[in-house]
Amino acid sequence: MTTTIHPRARKVRILATLGPASSTPKMIRGLFDCGADAFRINMSHGTQADKAKLIATIRAMEAETKRPTTILVDLQGPKLRVGKFAGGEAMIGNGQMFVMDRDKKPGDENRVELPHPELFAAVSKGDRLLIDDGKVRLRVVAVEADKIACVVEVGGRVSDNKGVNVPDVLVPIPALTKKDRGDLAFALEQGVDWIALSFVQRPEDVAEARALIGDKAALLAKIEKPAAITQLDAIIDLADAVMVARGDLGVELPPEDVPPMQNRIVAAARQRGKPVVVATQMLESMIISPTPTRAEVSDVATAIYDGADAIMLSAESAAGQYPLEAVAMMDRIGRSAESDPVYPARIHFTETPAEATTADALSESAAQIARLIDAKAMVCYTSSGSTARRIARERPPVPIMVMTASLKVARRLGLQWGVHAIHTKDVNNFEEMVGKAKRMALRHNVVGAGERMVIMAGVPFAKSGSTNVIHVVKLEGDELDDH
Repeated sequence: MTTTIHPRARKVRILATLGPASSTPKMIRGLFDCGADAFRINMSHGTQADKAKLIATIRAMEAETKRPTTILVDLQGPKLRVGKFAGGEAMIGNGQMFVMDRDKKPGDENRVELPHPELFAAVSKGDRLLIDDGKVRLRVVAVEADKIACVVEVGGRVSDNKGVNVPDVLVPIPALTKKDRGDLAFALEQGVDWIALSFVQRPEDVAEARALIGDKAALLAKIEKPAAITQLDAIIDLADAVMVARGDLGVELPPEDVPPMQNRIVAAARQRGKPVVVATQMLESMIISPTPTRAEVSDVATAIYDGADAIMLSAESAAGQYPLEAVAMMDRIGRSAESDPVYPARIHFTETPAEATTADALSESAAQIARLIDAKAMVCYTSSGSTARRIARERPPVPIMVMTASLKVARRLGLQWGVHAIHTKDVNNFEEMVGKAKRMALRHNVVGAGERMVIMAGVPFAKSGSTNVIHVVKLEGDELDDH
């Protein structure tokens, strides 16, 4: 399969969540045409049968567009919830005492069941319990074997099964629930490209998921718990990518702490050459409005200036009234920010010093050569995707055309900054690869006749991890005729 679709006119990738507003073949193709590079399937809602239909629709579109398309399945994770109330809800007043216990009978304004026995041994006096995304805030004053007594710092109405966040505690529960394990097996059977692991707290959570996934999919760790921040570097090292999941992170941290934390996570991932996705509430108002607020546009642009690999739409594309407009707006913001004369300097505020490896030394040198000679593209042939990731880490000023004989690798690269992945037949030697790189660059409109590009490759050819050559070529128009 050799693709012919032209690369996007921007380097940051767009990850669009699918849902009730975007589940038909026509709408999914519309999202792609508006700029979506990858699709997120959220296992917190719907059935596996529903998700199988979405995956089949995406793969059918991929065959039609002849462009490797990325599918990310997001596991629900261990969501903590309160029990049920008599009448379905209760009003809890400021300053009153409120008890969470292990009694299954319906709750009222004074108490409710907390069906998570592990929490009773984990929390201590002074810890916070946040209900319904922090709308109701409790402070623990006493803990017994079967009840947690709290004072209500911020009251409000609480209904059945609302979520509970425990920001001050490393909760002793695994990142993969029974439901997650079933959904993970389903996703791997469906051949998805990325698995997103929710509520990661420690490196062991990532290692557990990795053992189950093997090499069947790439693994993205969602950073949404303060506990994960204390071991951020170790988590990034074990994962293939990370996500700044600002939803729960913004509940458990003070709002003013989220922007510097986002900056820290993006920088740490970039320094390690791992893709980083910024997510949640990026164009929130577009759930019900055809246009975003100016503040939302600035928020998206900030993530782009910081050098994030991908920006994500959640409810905006999954359940909003204007999914196509939201993706198109993301695309326009990306192209506008990247055309800003200060953009190249801004994305290099984060230093990404090369590691003492041949691949890093060559990637850094190749990016510098591209700048000096005004090359129009960088090209590499990869069997594992590693060379593409090292080149993208340098954030070069030109598109990165990646050729691979592995459709699996081409699909996974859909979250990588600046990469235009081409699934093409294998080649046998360096000279053949250079010739194919020229033809593909012309065919895909990456470069034009008379322009130069920088090629990275390895000799001996087709050996993973052997990148050791930088080659500069100038394109001639008649090479397009030689297919």
